[in-house]
Amino acid sequence: MEEDNTLLLKNLIDVVNDISAFSDFKCVFRRQCRGLSRKLKLLTPLFEELTELKGEISEETVKGLILLRDTLGSAKDLLGICSRGSKIFLVLNSEKVGNKFQELTVQFEHALNLVLYDRLDIPDELKEQIKLVHAQFGKSNGRIEAHDLQLYEDLLAIYNQSSDVDTELGLGVLCEKLELMSIVQFREESLAMAEMVAPCGWDVEQNRDKMSVLLKKFEDHVRAQNLNINIPLHDNCSSSNQAWVNQSPKSPVVPDDFRCPISLELMKDPVIICTGQTYERACIKKWFEAGHGSCPKTQQKVFSTTFTPNYALSSIIAHWCEENGVEPPKRFGNSWPGKPAACSVEGVDIDALLSKLTNGTIEDQRAAAGELRLLAKNNGTNRMSIAQAGAIPLLVDLLSTPDTITQAHAITALLNLSICEDNKRTIMSSSSVPGILRVLKNGIMQAKENAAATIFSLTIVDEYKVTIGALGAIPPLVTLLREGSQRGKKDSAVALFNLCIYQGNKVRAIRAGLVPLLMALLKEPGGEMVDEALALVAMLASHSEGKVAIGTFDSVPIFVELVRSGSPKSKENATAVLLHLCTGDQGYVSKACSLGVVGLLLDLVENGTERGKRKAELLLQILGNPREQLEEPVLVQIDEPAEAQTLSVQLPDTDSVNER
Repeated sequence: MEEDNTLLLKNLIDVVNDISAFSDFKCVFRRQCRGLSRKLKLLTPLFEELTELKGEISEETVKGLILLRDTLGSAKDLLGICSRGSKIFLVLNSEKVGNKFQELTVQFEHALNLVLYDRLDIPDELKEQIKLVHAQFGKSNGRIEAHDLQLYEDLLAIYNQSSDVDTELGLGVLCEKLELMSIVQFREESLAMAEMVAPCGWDVEQNRDKMSVLLKKFEDHVRAQNLNINIPLHDNCSSSNQAWVNQSPKSPVVPDDFRCPISLELMKDPVIICTGQTYERACIKKWFEAGHGSCPKTQQKVFSTTFTPNYALSSIIAHWCEENGVEPPKRFGNSWPGKPAACSVEGVDIDALLSKLTNGTIEDQRAAAGELRLLAKNNGTNRMSIAQAGAIPLLVDLLSTPDTITQAHAITALLNLSICEDNKRTIMSSSSVPGILRVLKNGIMQAKENAAATIFSLTIVDEYKVTIGALGAIPPLVTLLREGSQRGKKDSAVALFNLCIYQGNKVRAIRAGLVPLLMALLKEPGGEMVDEALALVAMLASHSEGKVAIGTFDSVPIFVELVRSGSPKSKENATAVLLHLCTGDQGYVSKACSLGVVGLLLDLVENGTERGKRKAELLLQILGNPREQLEEPVLVQIDEPAEAQTLSVQLPDTDSVNER
């Protein structure tokens, strides 16, 4: 492939990855944004396949790819505005935004018309996927929904009203629609307004005064509905104990240094971030989880999301509350007896453990990581509490420690925490994958096993299959499958299986030498890894390169024998592999028939699993009509999402993986 085409495809992949990084969209165009983002992510496997394509790409297809690149750039700009921009700005420009979605839909459809994917040498299932995306763009009309137009009209009506009393009801409804109901939400909207620059064709400055007036009206309205609160509005990020908020008019003024810069409320759990600023733990955690990468107060870019408890300030706040007769805010259900109470899990002071992870000796770190590992093993409540206390970034940092025992404790604690679905995102957003892969390559065997199991746990989320595969997880997993302990091999197999559900990772696995290793495992005396190896072979056989790699071995007799004598799961997977091999290949058809596979398949149709029966019926059609099959290949439906459940190993005890 020409160098220019390679750079073009790399650019396409990079832009889609950038679009995938948008984790949240404003309420106004949330549905349109999610739909567009989802469709664009499905184009990535096409670009990856074309990067590896040995033949030349036609001139017309290249034109389509160039148009896709330009359109993707426009889509990235639009989705960026809808992710980080002002909600009020989006409503004021709703017609323009809606038209932009419509324009992009037309452009993507036109670009895919030029990309002749049906003629490319790519897997059939990928062609079907791109065809589906193409059809979805064709059906979308991108028109603005009626409620968006109504929202625009209502917003202008509020802006043009001179009397707040006349618009009280309308203000309340609009606040709910715009999700402007708390001080944190108002602060985020205000920051979004302040940070917005004028993208090409967008009149930000022209709307800035109008946006500010509207935001002030909304804020005044919400404050008026909460007259019993004398300081800025209460928010979920500090939702325990409101007694200290409802003070009398003569209550002492809370010093600014005691208030969280985000919620403006008295801090109950102050923590320091890498810029040196102090925030309420729950508020700054929520800020980072929303996708912000800067310090709210200084706007500095953060290089770490690690939190350090500010014990000194906690003590000062507690002393001030005592001196002024103010009931101190309660923290995690425990009162402050003159000094801050710690987050407690099963009677263990979690903050003290986290302090040891950050500032302790090697021995302290080892003991603290080990204790967190055991606490996270016990139940889901512990996992949530430990994560909410800020343990995950600190454990990720320990993945690079030279102390192998501490490293093993840290990766196992992360594995146990990852069982909780909400913690998966926190682990991924903490830039954990490089550290996990470091352990997978260089850790002690137990740590390698648990690193592989962590990858399996994280890749239950589809988008993480793409991310983790792209960051290089597959080669070290293949190495562990080859050289690891029995448990390490099983952990590696399930992680590889999960990753290879994503089409782009199949090529990586094939080129990492997975097929020869799997074929060797199928022949291994004792056959302890047959089910796992065969499930992976069935997955890889659906890819053209995988089929070729499997075909380099005298593999048909192996699979026929597994149909004859394997476990029910092995029989269905062996049949699936034969189905791929025999589709369009007379040589494989003849070989399988000569080995007596027809009788075995007839028995499978009668007595096999449901999936085994379907595969056997399809294969019998091919074997019974070889000439017809060669002239007009049968489209093989793999049903990959269902196959994700076919790898039968000792895994789930709770949720998706065993705690360790």
